[in-house]
Amino acid sequence: MAYVEAETRQPGLPPLTRNLEQAAQDIKDYGICLVDGVLEGGELARVRDALYRAAEHDKTRGREQQFSLDYEEDGTNQRIWNVLSRDPVFEDLVTHPAALELVKSVIGWPCLLGNISANITAPGGGEMVLHADQIFVPEPWPAEPQGVNVVWCVDEFTEENGGTRFAPGSHLLHRLPREDEASTPTIPIEAPAGAIAVFESRVWHKTGFNRTKDQRRAGIFAWYTKPIYRQQENWYLSLQPSVRQFASEEMLVLLGLKTEGLGLVNGASPA
Repeated sequence: MAYVEAETRQPGLPPLTRNLEQAAQDIKDYGICLVDGVLEGGELARVRDALYRAAEHDKTRGREQQFSLDYEEDGTNQRIWNVLSRDPVFEDLVTHPAALELVKSVIGWPCLLGNISANITAPGGGEMVLHADQIFVPEPWPAEPQGVNVVWCVDEFTEENGGTRFAPGSHLLHRLPREDEASTPTIPIEAPAGAIAVFESRVWHKTGFNRTKDQRRAGIFAWYTKPIYRQQENWYLSLQPSVRQFASEEMLVLLGLKTEGLGLVNGASPA
């Protein structure tokens, strides 16, 4: 079924770039950009080690979770929620200058960190339901996206290992995919570990099927919204206290603790 008019349809995903101006333009044109080399060397290793350590801790303690958009019969995805509270290294991802510059180019400032979680896909499955992230916005959607997702490629993303798949041009439809569009053609991210994919909230996407025999693939998803929306993660209840205690001004804004107009306490910002 045709899902985008021919004149607006993009031929595919944009190429990897290190130019943030080009990346911001790619988000406008494609709904997504791919930025190479954001994490490298020891920084990437620390993020990867911290994530897999958190995943193993959850397995050991019987706290493994799946995502609501996973297929019920497929248990190959492991979701790790609230990674912000799991290790200080994840705080650096939330406020990383390159990521925030692109977030601000899409939804402006101030904005809120709705959630930062991770997904680890094991061999033999992992495919998710085709969806878009601003499911909470009534249709038809506004001309401007209401949120933006930053995907941190902790491992290499390939078609074979189930790299996140996107429907090019779907952000121009201003709505969720219908039931009869579940098989809409999609294109996988092909990106090395340390790259990020930044995509606006109207783009249809899903986790791909991991066809490898021995490769786990991990990605971290930092979800930001305009400040009028409730955050997906209830930071007031779940956040490790030291994160707030030592947070920068920028982080306090993202957590909804330093506010203007909305979220005041006795007429003033709570932080």
